[in-house]
Amino acid sequence: MQKPIPTPAESADANTGAMAGASTHWPSLTAAVMIMVIATLDPRLLAHPSGAADHLLASFLFLAMSAGFVRGVGFIPSWWLWRVLFSGWTCALGLALAAAAKWMH
Repeated sequence: MQKPIPTPAESADANTGAMAGASTHWPSLTAAVMIMVIATLDPRLLAHPSGAADHLLASFLFLAMSAGFVRGVGFIPSWWLWRVLFSGWTCALGLALAAAAKWMH
């Protein structure tokens, strides 16, 4: 008799444990979707009052958006560095840094 083929979640649990407990993280996903929609509808919010692009603000917001989407859909990377860079905490830090960058200008 053959063994059943494990699902991707079962094999990840058995091999790395990286997907154990992974589920949708609504705060991160909500933040990522909001950043995406707002930046798409009014990109002037990512610019200086003079009209020049604010690269620091955009970088922080896109860091938050990237981390928010990865963690928001429930993916937790195996390698510790990716796990830190794509966590809910990185999303929150990116939002805080974006707020500080916007406040400085």
